[in-house]
Amino acid sequence: MCDACGCQTHTHDHGHDHSHTHTHDESVIIDINRSLFAANDAMARSNREHFDEEGIVVLNLISSPGSGKTTLLEHTIDKIGGEMKIGVIEGDIETERDAERIRAKGVPAIQLTTGGACHLDASMIHRGFHQLQKEPGGDKIDLLVIENVGNLVCPATFDLGEHKRVVLVSVPEGPDKPAKYPKAFTSSQLFLITKTDLLPYFDFEVEQASQEALHLNPNLTVMDFSATTGDGFDSWLDFLRNLVKERKS
Repeated sequence: MCDACGCQTHTHDHGHDHSHTHTHDESVIIDINRSLFAANDAMARSNREHFDEEGIVVLNLISSPGSGKTTLLEHTIDKIGGEMKIGVIEGDIETERDAERIRAKGVPAIQLTTGGACHLDASMIHRGFHQLQKEPGGDKIDLLVIENVGNLVCPATFDLGEHKRVVLVSVPEGPDKPAKYPKAFTSSQLFLITKTDLLPYFDFEVEQASQEALHLNPNLTVMDFSATTGDGFDSWLDFLRNLVKERKS
């Protein structure tokens, strides 16, 4: 998937009727990965301390592509943008499209393009946050939302310094994502089932997805809603209000 997190093997086709998969020396890979994660965790702790000093609540949104992360943010800004100051760090492999959508709502947003890496890491967030602070309104934020690269694998491994990790699964994706991608759910505090307005058209059992996620992580909070119709959306908005209120108290 990407060189940055070591989740890659090299397959060479030698023109035979079979292929050979070569991996680097196992001990070398383990040492490199250990150093990588240790450095990331140290930067994540530094990020979290900085956010705490600034009095900012930080969320890390992870999901597959197309689950509705950016749409969720747009509707969130529409509903409570007047109650709190929101800033967004967008992560994508290429393009500024998601950041442009957020800026159109009058909210400061920075786009981080990874150029191929399948996740954001803590050092990227460190740089991105300082960029965001230079944007109009970026120095007075109550809630910072990080929209990670669309992927349920690697983003679940990298701490960014967030206070809460939120995993999204949309109805068209199917209810089996907790079983298939367990770390995304064991490492999160909130599970959002999105696009529930599409339930009549897809074979998605909300209870099944909820129970599988809670089996993996009994402390997980589960919400289901449609950002488009607003059905159930108040639970998400109240969650955000309470987070910011607790941080300010």
